[in-house]
This record gives sequence, structure tokens and C-alpha cells, in this order.
Amino acid sequence: MTLKFGVVGTGTLGREHIQRITNAISGGEIVAVTDINQEAAKKAVDQLGIEAKVYENDLSLIQDEHVDAVMVTSWGPAHKPTVLAAIEAGKYVFCEKPLATTADGCTSIVEAEIRSERRLVQVGFMRRYDSGYVQMKEAIESNDIGRPLMIHCAHRNPVVSETYTTDMAITDTLIHEIDVLHWLIRDDYQSVRVAFPKKTTHALKHLRDPQLVTLETKGGIVIDVEIFVNCQYGYDIQCEVIGEEGIIRLPEVSSIVMRKEARLGTNILTDWKDRFLDAYNQELQDFVDSIKETGEPRGPSAWDGYIAAVTADACVRAQKSGEKEAVILKEKPDFYRKKARKAV
Repeated sequence: MTLKFGVVGTGTLGREHIQRITNAISGGEIVAVTDINQEAAKKAVDQLGIEAKVYENDLSLIQDEHVDAVMVTSWGPAHKPTVLAAIEAGKYVFCEKPLATTADGCTSIVEAEIRSERRLVQVGFMRRYDSGYVQMKEAIESNDIGRPLMIHCAHRNPVVSETYTTDMAITDTLIHEIDVLHWLIRDDYQSVRVAFPKKTTHALKHLRDPQLVTLETKGGIVIDVEIFVNCQYGYDIQCEVIGEEGIIRLPEVSSIVMRKEARLGTNILTDWKDRFLDAYNQELQDFVDSIKETGEPRGPSAWDGYIAAVTADACVRAQKSGEKEAVILKEKPDFYRKKARKAV
């Protein structure tokens, strides 16, 4: 069985996923594409050398009987209607974050999926497929360091574009830590607080950078995450879990060690796409494989997308208030509790 994809959004990430499905993973095929910019969609098909039909819009693509799964890599605010239409049509969905730009939007997707009585949606939180995070989770669940007490993290970019805003440090950057840490420790967030240290001179006038986010879980774990998107030196992801009996740390990216001119050093990546290249491949392969094996995706669910959205909303409120803000989640539906027992 070959899973046939229709891609909604042929920008940078959409094109990269097209290449992954075509060249890097097995069991998938691109049969349709669309983009708000029709010329961009046609150009993507031509340049990537694929035989795919170019549709005028997402709704016509979704209705194509040859499309089994809809890949949503369009502009964030456009995700919700596309995902809902795909669920209504009974199509599988791989949606890049955000699932929707609001918690209410995510709730409507969760409710639609429950009504369908099938798990159809996977959200593109690729860090769960990174080998370092996978090893950390295995160590935590094997009780190698005892109960986790606190977590220290950093998310650093060398530089960001002029369109990057202070709230995007949460909605576009921290959102990955929000999901992967929740997955690592299986503990819901209870409250958040955001502090702004001394501003770097490298940040544009409209941007407050760096930021320090503190999250507390219902189980009492305290997490601090440094977000520094103009750090200059490279793209750097750090995570350290402190337990009662030991510490585990995310491994550094593999690189050669060079001795030269009385110095010892290794290279640091500068592009986030290179840092998680293998994780992107693994998540799409798992999406395809799980549907073939069980008839449902087993990766990050629509409920995970909802948790990330609610937590991110609280963080944005905390940016503005300077106070501790509560993270108030609805009760997890039985539909997702049952599915979680089957998930990897």
C-alpha cells in the first residue's frame, strides 16, 4: 500500500516535506498540491520533478478520491479550516504546528475528530522523534535518575527576521519545548511566568530578547526555558533533567573535533532544519507506517496540539502581565486516553 498525499502549502517546509516523501522515506507518494500562490505550487511540482495535480484550493484537493492523506504546511491561521475539511472527508491529516492558532480552534478539531470516531490527525512536533529526546524519555521512564524534580532548557537561534515578534518567541519557538517536555515527563502544566532579562543589542527595536519562561507542572516539577533568538553563535538546543538520583542531558549534535592553531573545537549548526533533519524523516515515516499497520497515526495527536495551544496562550498572557498565569486544560477525552495506550 502506498499512502497518497495531497500537500496544502508549497513554501519552504512544504517543499522539504515533498522531497522527504519522494526521496527519503518509503511508502508515500505526492499526488496533489495547492497553494494560495498558484504559480508557486506549479513551480514546486516542476522543480521537484513530481507528477502531481495542482489544485486551485485546499477543498478541491481534499475531495480528490486519490488523496489518502492531507499534509498541511500552509500559513498557520489557515490550518484550522483545512484540517476540519479533511476530517469531514475522512482523510488522514499531517499538520505542521500550529494545529490551530487558538485553543478554541484546536478544540473544534478535537471535537470533529472524536465525532469521526477515528484517529486521523497527527501534529508535526518532530522533536519527539529526535534520537536524543527519545533516549532521555527512555531513561526517565526506566527510572534511571529517580523522579524528575526540575528541568533546564535553552532554545537559541543565531538571528531572526524583521517579522519576528516578541509573542512569536512563544508561539513559534517555545511551542516545541512545550510539547516535547510534556511528552517527556507525562505531567500537565499548571502555571507559567515570563521574565525579560537585559535586552541584547542585537535584537531589533520591536523585539524583547532574550526571554526566560518558567513552567510549573501539576506534579510540582519546575521548568525554566531560556529563549534567545539573537544569540549570534549558532542554533543551540539544550535540555537537562534533574532527578532525585541523577541528571540526564540532551546530547550534543555529532560533529568532528578539530585541533588547529592551538585550539580544540567542534562546529555548531546554524540552521534548525539541519538540527532536526533526521527527526523530520522519522516522524513522516512513522506517520506512513502507523497508518499502514493500524489504520491510524500514532504520533502527536490533536489533543497534544490543544495542550500546546492552551499553554502558549497562557505564556503570551504572562508576557503582557508580568505575573504568574494559570494553564487551565479541559479534561482529556476518553477517546484520546484509549488511543494513548496504543501510541508509541
